[in-house]
Formats: sequence, C-alpha cells, structure tokens
Amino acid sequence: MTHAERSFERVGCERVFESSFVAVDRLRVRYADGEQADRYVVRHPGAVGVVVLDGDAVLLVRQPREAIDDPDSLEIPAGKLDPGEDPLACGVRELAEEIGKAATDWEPLRSFHPSVGMTDEVIHLFVASGLSDAHAEAEEDERIELVRWPLADLDGALAATSDAKTIVGLLLLRERLRARPA
Repeated sequence: MTHAERSFERVGCERVFESSFVAVDRLRVRYADGEQADRYVVRHPGAVGVVVLDGDAVLLVRQPREAIDDPDSLEIPAGKLDPGEDPLACGVRELAEEIGKAATDWEPLRSFHPSVGMTDEVIHLFVASGLSDAHAEAEEDERIELVRWPLADLDGALAATSDAKTIVGLLLLRERLRARPA
C-alpha cells in the first residue's frame, strides 16, 4: 500500500464528550479510495514526566491509579499541561508539587505519543538534577509517596511499573547511563 492509498482527509468532527480533563471527538474521515469511517479521538492537553536524578538514585512516586485498579502505581513525577503552558514550566511545577523539589539542571529527554490509536496526547520527558527543596501546594486529592530507587537497579524499577511514561523515561535514562564514558 502506498502513502497516497493510506492518506485521508477529515470531513467532519463532532464533540461527543467534554470534561475539565479530556474531550472526545467523533471524527469522520474519507480515505483516498473514497471509503469513509468514524474514529473516536480522546483530546488531551498533553503532559510532562520528569526523570529525577539524585546522586546514585532516581526519585519515583507511588500513587493510586483508579483507572487501572492499582493502589500503588510506581511512576516518574508527572502532570497535565495547563492550557498554553510551556512543558518545562509544567515540569518545574510538578516537581515541586509532587515531591517538594526544585532542580537547577533540566534537559529535554524526548516527547512521544503514548497511544496513537485513540488520543492526541503528547508527553514531554525531561531529566532533572541538581536538586534542592521547594514548596508548592499539592492538589488536594493527591496521595503520593516518594520512592528513592538506586540507579544500579533500574531494571528492578522497570519490572515494578506498568506506566508507559515511566518505562520510556527509565529506558532512555538507562541508555544514557550506558553511553557515558567509563
């Protein structure tokens, strides 16, 4: 199948659900061969995940994730972008809110789409280091436990999580650590 045969054009869009967090659109698309189809798309403002380095450890969080029925999900600190918010500013805010830290060194790691078949969400990953204490008001319903995980056991952290942004972030961190000169 050629690129032209895979191409499509949007011929309609209807908002079928909207909340403060996400919206759902029903798209009507027409493919190059004339066939039409409906596709449901979850609209999301995007998010930021922070791989936090603290000496010989990475700082993770445990929190309940009701959507997957997990009371103890292991994750990198992360949060949803506010409308028009710069991803780095979001990372700085989330680091203070979730783990009470600020960082002097921020490096973009990667941006990715976690589920291209159903959402337009983009997650921006950063590595943060050079930590100091910071204070910010956490969201009132957050239940977060800070976890200090040894860098020497990144494989253990990877085995302990099912969260996509955390897996991507930790794999990219492991790749960077392996590429460092000895």
